[in-house]
Amino acid sequence: MSKPHVNLDLVQKYNVPGPRYTSYPPAPQFTDQVTWPEVAAKIGRAQSPDRGLSLYFHIPFCESLCWYCGCTTVITTKREKSALYLQYLEKEMALMSDRINAERKVVQLHWGGGTPTFLSPAEIRQLGQSIRKYFELAPDVEAGVEIDPRRLTRDHMAALHEVGFNRASIGVQDFNPDVQKTVHRIQPREMTEKAIDWARAAGFKSINVDLIYGLPCQTVETFDSTLDEVIKIQPDRLAVFSYAHVPWMKPSQKILEQEAVLPSAETKLKILKLVIEKLTQDDRYTYIGMDHFARPADELAVAQREKTLQRNFQGYSTRGGADIYAFGMSAISQADGVYWQNLKDLPAYYDALDSGWEPFAKGYVLSNDDKIRRHTIMRLMCDMSLDYAALSRDLGIDFASYFAGELSSMNDLEEDGLLSRSRTGLVVNDDGRLFIRNVAMRFDRYLPAGNERRFSKTI
Repeated sequence: MSKPHVNLDLVQKYNVPGPRYTSYPPAPQFTDQVTWPEVAAKIGRAQSPDRGLSLYFHIPFCESLCWYCGCTTVITTKREKSALYLQYLEKEMALMSDRINAERKVVQLHWGGGTPTFLSPAEIRQLGQSIRKYFELAPDVEAGVEIDPRRLTRDHMAALHEVGFNRASIGVQDFNPDVQKTVHRIQPREMTEKAIDWARAAGFKSINVDLIYGLPCQTVETFDSTLDEVIKIQPDRLAVFSYAHVPWMKPSQKILEQEAVLPSAETKLKILKLVIEKLTQDDRYTYIGMDHFARPADELAVAQREKTLQRNFQGYSTRGGADIYAFGMSAISQADGVYWQNLKDLPAYYDALDSGWEPFAKGYVLSNDDKIRRHTIMRLMCDMSLDYAALSRDLGIDFASYFAGELSSMNDLEEDGLLSRSRTGLVVNDDGRLFIRNVAMRFDRYLPAGNERRFSKTI
């Protein structure tokens, strides 16, 4: 793969609101008009013993609020809250496990948040035991956990590895002290390095580092220094997210407007250009697409080259063909032909389980056209290409005819050098990987669908 070049004029042109396509249709299409009995019927018909399970557990608690955060969180210093929450996670697992074929193996496990390491080491072990009580983990399970180095102990890391985790995602965002102070997340580099050293010593086989660009006080020069420090740490993967300033959805972000001036659009684009070109220099990292980078020998990069890469609610993944069963407040699940989301309010989540009900809030049942478009978008997002003959065979359609209108709408994308089309397929060029969401949007029948504020910008 050649080194990507970032054209800032094209970034400005294509930087529009759009979905991240961790699902299709995107979550804004979920509706409370779908009922739990409809979802339960779909779950019951998708219990083949050889179909893998992907389990997600949402741990919403954080001791303090990072002012840029867009996640569903509960801010508290009361440690007893997590002990109560674990009781309800077990109640939910007990309800759902009755619907799942006991022969199915868990091939993927993820804890996200919030802050999973808000749990004490003893609680981590307790939740791990509860999961194994209701589900059987495959010997080669891919198990990833999000880790906040602040208030972390070596025993936290040992406990996480004991319960089966082999991948860690470390939240960093930025090493610059001024940025950290402004966004209310003080985390010296030494603290992050210690967490990574503990993870590697405990036996974690893969380390990911999360960064965010577009935060207050950031400049091209300061973020360049952060990248230098991160490269020295040598994580296996990097996720470099664009800060989404959505104060109408996350009112706490208004604090940033009072504390400091956000970088200009021009500065933010220059940082993005720096990130992509610096990380891919000398083949340090492979640019997977969007905001993800991996070392060339990493499973993620290998899977993309072999066209086995997958994408789901946890982002890019090497495990395909698995249904996602998600537990905890706000968690989103996916089985064959259906999505569903849990209640987002913690008391309501508790009340539902106390009543013996699934904590169901809303869902979506896919049509045949939805399934065709989902497969197309997911292969495009993962492979950076579309093979019309293979897709026709897999989907039981004449792909070029079915999507004739969508394919003919791509003249501007091809003229701008983002992709190349032929009679047999479509290939996203190296410089087009940054714009993959824009390409995928051409296959989305729900766009435009009104309120652009439902989505972050694509770049």
